[in-house]
Amino acid sequence: MKIRRSGIRFIILHFLCWVLIAALFWLFSDSLPAKIAVTAVGLYLSFFAATFFRIPDRKATIDDELVISPADGNVINIEEVEEDEYFHDRRIRISVFMTFFNVHVNWYPVSGDIRYVKYNPGGKAFAMYAKSSKKNEHTSIVVCTDGGTEILFRQIAGIVARRIECDAAEGSCCTQGDLVGMIRFGSRVDVFLPVGTTLLVSKGDLVRGSITPLAKFS
Repeated sequence: MKIRRSGIRFIILHFLCWVLIAALFWLFSDSLPAKIAVTAVGLYLSFFAATFFRIPDRKATIDDELVISPADGNVINIEEVEEDEYFHDRRIRISVFMTFFNVHVNWYPVSGDIRYVKYNPGGKAFAMYAKSSKKNEHTSIVVCTDGGTEILFRQIAGIVARRIECDAAEGSCCTQGDLVGMIRFGSRVDVFLPVGTTLLVSKGDLVRGSITPLAKFS
């Protein structure tokens, strides 16, 4: 397991804050249980903070006929919607919700040419709400596969997310299963597929980023 570079500064600062708090307790508190408790809590929360930025070692599923999940989490919704940012037509939207305990990095669901990348500032409502796909802060990425099919996937900030990191660049190429960025901390990723695409997951399913197939091109 690796740590995403952008998180190292956050982890160090978080750890130093707890070291300072624990040091103050050890210097000025007369209660040994309180000293031990604060130290233990600080160590636990520092470790927990580090897990937000972990990059697990995984063997990605590589298959040009499949759309792979770009995130760890639960499939909270599958529905046909009007996608009005890029396609301006009907698409199947698969929504994957990430909790605090999931990996927060994201992966490319398909290989191909990156046709579109756009960051959209917005609010921070609960990411489980359907409207958060449009209303919340988000970044949309469109990849055109070698077969000519365009797939849009969207990183969406939630109520406690503070930053979306996206490494995608228009005009470059990407490989299925490679890292595309992360969302601090948690939130949701939507994948927009052509109507008629064969779905391989159902609402409520647990999925793993870069591994679990969401759909198959018909």
